[in-house]
Amino acid sequence: MNKSKAQKIKNFDPNGIGQLKDGMFGLPFSLEECETILVPVPWEVTVSYGGGTANGPQAILDASYQVDLFDPVVKDAWKLGIGMDDISEEVRQKSDKLRDIAERYIDALANGADENNVDLKSKARDITTECLWLNNWVKNRCLHFLNQDKLVGLIGGDHSTPLGMMQALSEKFGKYAILQIDAHADLRNAYEGFEFSHASIMFNALKINNVEKLVQVGIRDYCEEELNLINNSNGRVKTFFDRDIKYAQYNGDSWDRICNRIISELPQNVYLSFDIDGLDPKLCPNTGTPVAGGFEVEQILFLLEKLAKSGKRIIAFDLNEVTPSEDNDWDANVASRILYRICNLAALSNKREYRND
Repeated sequence: MNKSKAQKIKNFDPNGIGQLKDGMFGLPFSLEECETILVPVPWEVTVSYGGGTANGPQAILDASYQVDLFDPVVKDAWKLGIGMDDISEEVRQKSDKLRDIAERYIDALANGADENNVDLKSKARDITTECLWLNNWVKNRCLHFLNQDKLVGLIGGDHSTPLGMMQALSEKFGKYAILQIDAHADLRNAYEGFEFSHASIMFNALKINNVEKLVQVGIRDYCEEELNLINNSNGRVKTFFDRDIKYAQYNGDSWDRICNRIISELPQNVYLSFDIDGLDPKLCPNTGTPVAGGFEVEQILFLLEKLAKSGKRIIAFDLNEVTPSEDNDWDANVASRILYRICNLAALSNKREYRND
């Protein structure tokens, strides 16, 4: 450990008030001193219902100062350091500009326009081009930190944002699986004509050869085409539907046993992709596409704790679709608390721990 970080740890009061002058969660460390780096991606170009998730990274950062730093599972977790990269104004401006175009395009389709209309096809192509730019930006930013041996998490934005991260992980680690917590299957092919739609993220992820498996948990809103893809995937996609989970519990099964079955489907290297709408909507009422049902926070943390202690490795993660309200910070408050625990459990799974040397 460098002397600067050691001195900061010595002088820092983890029981005190989070200082706004400090970084994520009120921690005093520079990015270089942090084990975990969060890459914010304020992007929501292809959202298909409610908007505002581009505000998620800033809202989560703002709410993080209210999170107490004691972790019941990971001793001295805060000493590892969690930092957020700068929120890119370039990404945000592109998102805002393209969102206006996408909204007009979606409205036209909803009102019966032919998607083969020359003007509409041109708009869709323009959006696809910029989404490719975003994927490349995310990939390069994540590789920048992965190549420094950082544990990297991505904070969206809509759920299209982590595709570049998934591509970066393929280069860095080779084969891995995705553990998806979500209300939606996200297996649509170019939803609403957008190749890189938030509803197509897992369809696109499966194009990455090194993604050897996709394990979905909590899915409760999907179409027949997506179900056919799951059923015809030869086991590459394993889905634990919300209905099946609930019915199993109603018939006497335990969440512990269900979690064991989920984890048994995963290989050694696991990427966690967490859409906040996988939770009960009372915990994320402003998310873009809420669906009744879902999980309590502790159910997900129970699963992730078991995963972290299983000997398998969370190589990276994302948290997406957090949409702050204009009236309160409830969604961001919930998200920031989950995020802190995910950071710590991911570090635990990688055997990263504070060493006073």
